[in-house]
Amino acid sequence: MAIKDLIPWRRNETSSEITPSSTTNWPEERHPVEQFRRQVDRLFDDFFSFPSLLRDQTKAFPVWPSLEVKENDSEVTVTAELAGLTEKDVEVSVDNGVLTIRGEKTSANEDRDNGWSERFYGSFERQVALPDGADDEKCHANFDNGVLTITMPKAAGKSRLKKIPIGKANN
Repeated sequence: MAIKDLIPWRRNETSSEITPSSTTNWPEERHPVEQFRRQVDRLFDDFFSFPSLLRDQTKAFPVWPSLEVKENDSEVTVTAELAGLTEKDVEVSVDNGVLTIRGEKTSANEDRDNGWSERFYGSFERQVALPDGADDEKCHANFDNGVLTITMPKAAGKSRLKKIPIGKANN
């Protein structure tokens, strides 16, 4: 592959280079190197196309599972959508003010040759920095109908705002 093949606007120019299919018995569209080259081309096309530069970051790189974090005066609640999982598939931990949700979603159907899938399978991990005052010692989690809800009360008596008086400097 020549450097000019990496430039999206010059990719369709003809050349007399040796292709993977001319040196093997593989059909060109199924050769592993050719498939890899096509994927890299697609990445460059997506990156350099003007509309992709305007997309929202969260849409360009989707994150799973989706989280919702809510905070009020008495507690912090983190909710994660984990459809298709059970509480045995998920691990929740808190360390140094960071809540970690990790797990793995496996496919029940191993026959991937007959069709395609847009569903997510594999390991995942999400981390959320907890606000000051969240009491991780009294944290509890519930898993119901594919939704994980983690509730953490705020420590009583901890003031989050301290006003500091300003005095005049003595000159």
